[in-house]
Amino acid sequence: MWVIAFTLLALAGSAVLPARGLSPSSGGGFASILGRGDQPLREYRALRRMHASTEKATHEAWLEAWTEVKGGRFSYAIVSERGSEAVRGKVLHSMLEREQELVNSGNTAKGDITPANYEFTEGGRDSDGSRVVHIKPKRSDVLLVEGRAVLDDGGDLLRVEGRLAKNPSFWTSLVNIVRSYARIGGVRVPVATETTAKVKFVGASQLQVLYDYESINGRPVGLSEARSAARAHIAAR
Repeated sequence: MWVIAFTLLALAGSAVLPARGLSPSSGGGFASILGRGDQPLREYRALRRMHASTEKATHEAWLEAWTEVKGGRFSYAIVSERGSEAVRGKVLHSMLEREQELVNSGNTAKGDITPANYEFTEGGRDSDGSRVVHIKPKRSDVLLVEGRAVLDDGGDLLRVEGRLAKNPSFWTSLVNIVRSYARIGGVRVPVATETTAKVKFVGASQLQVLYDYESINGRPVGLSEARSAARAHIAAR
């Protein structure tokens, strides 16, 4: 059981602080790929739904919590939880604690999709016509993804998908992640993160996180069509 808990916790680390978005204002050739600025996400309040499981649901747990960033500080309050006590405590609770530690210490830029963390090349069009930008991490880090960013024609980030630049532990391999985004209240925000990995002696493990926003940058928001579409996309995967 300790192998399972440790591995799921490692996957949780990859879902902490999902990249806030692409930042063409950071300079370099990247600006010409996207051609637009973006209103930063400074604060929010959201109900977060988290689900961690192993292959065949041998070990599985769910958790819902109100999460908030305000004044540069992250806080959370658990609403409900069920399933494996070990997975809840060692994975889902630990994930929230780790995010609180990173945000409150000011280390939030380590996973952002910026020229400081990535090299970018134009990748043409996806099968649905969306624009593709290939992203290559500049360092080996569990918060960075080697793969691609998918954008709409206006430069809005739809999702980031690929393999983690660094495996979280000896026990894990082929760690894949999909982060989905939507524009809510005029701000581009993460709406879902899904991470899967192969685990030695255990099989496939999965972690899914969904965000339901109540307010963004001090303004109340409602359930938008963009959020519904993003959630439907994750559910269909």
